[in-house]
Amino acid sequence: MIFTAGLLGVLAAVMVYPRLPSLDALTDYRPKMPLRVYTADGALIGEFGEERRALVKTKEAPVVLRQAILAAEDERFYQHGGVDYVGVMRAALSNLMSGGASQGASTITMQVARNFFLTPEKTLSRKFSEALLALKIEHKLSKDQILELYLNQIYLGQRAYGFASAAQIYFGKPLSKLTAAEAAMLAGLPKAPSRFNPVVNPKRAKMRQQYVLGRMRELGYLDQQQYEAAVEEPLKVRHELQFSEVSAAYVAEMVRQMMYARYQDAIYSQGFTVYTTLRKADQEAANQALWRGVMDYDRRHGYRGPEGFLDVPADSGEREAAMDEALQELEEINGLVPVVVLEAKANRLTVYAFGGEVLQLGGEGVKFVQKYLGESVPEKSRIRRGSVIRIQQDDKLGWRVTQLPQVEAAFVAVNPVDGAVKALVGGFDFGRNKYNHVVQAWRQPGSSFKPFIYSAALEKGFTPATVINDAPIVLDPAETGGQLWEPKNYDGNYSGPIRLRVALAKSKNLVSIRILQSITPQYAQEYITRFGFEAGQHPPYLTMALGAGSVTPLQMAAAYSVFANGGYRVKPYFIQRVLDSRGKLLAQTKPVKAGEGAEQVIDPRNAFIMTTLMRDVVTHGTATKAMQLGRHDLAGKTGTTNDLVDAWFCGFNPDLVGVAWIGFDRPRSMGAGETGGQAALPIWMGYMAKALAGVPEKTLSVPDKVSVIHVNPGSGVRVSEGGIPDYFYEEYPPGETASIVGGERAGGGKASEEVKEQLF
Repeated sequence: MIFTAGLLGVLAAVMVYPRLPSLDALTDYRPKMPLRVYTADGALIGEFGEERRALVKTKEAPVVLRQAILAAEDERFYQHGGVDYVGVMRAALSNLMSGGASQGASTITMQVARNFFLTPEKTLSRKFSEALLALKIEHKLSKDQILELYLNQIYLGQRAYGFASAAQIYFGKPLSKLTAAEAAMLAGLPKAPSRFNPVVNPKRAKMRQQYVLGRMRELGYLDQQQYEAAVEEPLKVRHELQFSEVSAAYVAEMVRQMMYARYQDAIYSQGFTVYTTLRKADQEAANQALWRGVMDYDRRHGYRGPEGFLDVPADSGEREAAMDEALQELEEINGLVPVVVLEAKANRLTVYAFGGEVLQLGGEGVKFVQKYLGESVPEKSRIRRGSVIRIQQDDKLGWRVTQLPQVEAAFVAVNPVDGAVKALVGGFDFGRNKYNHVVQAWRQPGSSFKPFIYSAALEKGFTPATVINDAPIVLDPAETGGQLWEPKNYDGNYSGPIRLRVALAKSKNLVSIRILQSITPQYAQEYITRFGFEAGQHPPYLTMALGAGSVTPLQMAAAYSVFANGGYRVKPYFIQRVLDSRGKLLAQTKPVKAGEGAEQVIDPRNAFIMTTLMRDVVTHGTATKAMQLGRHDLAGKTGTTNDLVDAWFCGFNPDLVGVAWIGFDRPRSMGAGETGGQAALPIWMGYMAKALAGVPEKTLSVPDKVSVIHVNPGSGVRVSEGGIPDYFYEEYPPGETASIVGGERAGGGKASEEVKEQLF
């Protein structure tokens, strides 16, 4: 009987073996690889693909992981020839004794065969083909080659294929950093990735992990002390679906869109690698600065109430499950952790965090929401048992109650010499709002647009010493493109005759309007296109003087780069190079640099004088807060629109341009006092403090044909003794008699007597 069954098996093998599939898929292994996007210095910022996979050689996998895999799946892997007959007998005996199919006998080689060539159906014919394929594979490949295929191909849940990808997805670390406890958790996944997934089923995953650790101890891979330490080790499992080494999801999506436009669906499986121009440290600095700026704004405007409410079961077992289920739907966002309130008192909160952690908050931790803890607060707004709120850990204050902000913000930093984007944050959180405010948000720039009007004025003969009347004015609808307009300065105060340099530092609206009247809106509209602005977005009316047109933060960064680099227009770019799956260079950006081929769009003297004007904005104007950075090579301009809807700060030094914006997606006032200097400047400062740390200050070189002449600080006229020095085009020196715009007025220039009459 046994002889007959064996003979039939041999005959079947002889008939089936020649028809087994070719092993080319194994010998020339080309798995589906995602598109990966990196910073210039090699930090992963995003990946897109059907399968999340990172290839690794067998010898690159740590010993503890290989041991965990063998303990969990195939302890006799290095002894058998593809089919473990000892294991088959042991499994059969175990199943017989248990009365069911409690154990299988698939070897690692058989699993490789199944994953590459067969279906997962549990039939006798499939198992037979699997065994024969395993024998064929063992004949063709070495044990380490087979294990390498297994390490890289096996599915481990969360769209992770292979252990290198799973280590990053579940624990946010490379294979080399795995502990025995973490290795055992991963090694337990192949048996049933969904059932033992530590994100979805943490309790089952823990049970499976402890089984694997027990097997490792039985096989001598761990001694008793190591085993006990691994069993007790708390695992920090990541719950985010996306893994990155630095948060730059807006840039990753920009790259994906550009790559898709060129390569279509191939980007999701062909293993393209894209290196961007971002620097990891710069991006982290930008993230932290924007997040802090947004949260500081949000706290200034008070708490709005709980995020939601949950009926907390009385039974302790049901209670934990219900709260975990609810919290699992709410992701942690930029350190804002969702929790459920277990108990609320007048000055203390007890809260539950996902996974069973219970925290106590009091004192400064609940100060922000103190008035929401009392019984007098309406129930829909009161923090009580079952309230879903957010908490955030402060380095000094510990855990404190916070909330998800409603306001949005954007920040971008570029190298003004070649246009390389060093940092880009398109909003507070990509997961909540994928709208990229850096490139998609067309907003009014407010006073941050004034430097371009002043730059145009320099070309028309205005100088830093030109005296202009800062006094009220009423404008005809024909000049504004709308209705009768009576513009005002932000603070409601007027200084009378004032030098142009002082007017920009103090952001005098009436001076900007009179300058634009003089040079004409039509000239200014054409002039600003030199900086990359679209004429159609800036109608030729006097409202242009106060930034009533539309710009994006990236446009502003490119435009301010012209001042920073001496007058050249460079094009911002964020993709450095593109490689194929084998590392071959497919494309590379070759930027045209300032002074090396880039178009010179304004006179270098203009760029120089405008930079000195904007340095005054920082040293004693509307952005003096920036002096806290302790540098003297910073220049920029604040921007605030009507009704405090948009707040900006655009600033630079010769090495770096940064633009910060903050506002609501549905435009509305941000509240009293929320100017560019209050709401946007701190974001810019937070970034620059880190980006320029250790970078020496740079002095400005005076260009040719620029005169340094002393003038009277009140009248702007030339003086032979005393006075203050200022810079002038050689052809437009300051006058020697006091006047305001016209003829040989103080500051020189070409403005007519007609304009002079208008100003008075």
